Amino acid sequence: MTEDCIFCKIASGAVPSNLIYESTSVVAFEDLNPQAPVHVLIIPREHLATLNDLTDAHTTLIGELVMAAQQIAADKGLAQMGYRLVWNCLEAAGQSVFHIHLHLLGGRRMQWPPG
Repeated sequence: MTEDCIFCKIASGAVPSNLIYESTSVVAFEDLNPQAPVHVLIIPREHLATLNDLTDAHTTLIGELVMAAQQIAADKGLAQMGYRLVWNCLEAAGQSVFHIHLHLLGGRRMQWPPG
């Protein structure tokens, strides 16, 4: 845990949050600034600032994040209509919190290109 990271604090329970998914290595919660009717952030409990910090040792963790997204999408009724998963890496790509997080977006028609 990094002491100044809000996502680390959420994952550890130091900052209260309405978790919608929780496992030993992953937690998920609603985005405070939703960009779609469903906008969930899925994070690892382990602090990793950016996708560039991943190593081969994180392969299983990344799979767990994606499988959590799949489960949440099903629970939210998005599995049949469709949903989008987004990773942002560094500021130029839109990363604003430097703790890796997977965005699950759905509940509306998505546009392409995204932005």
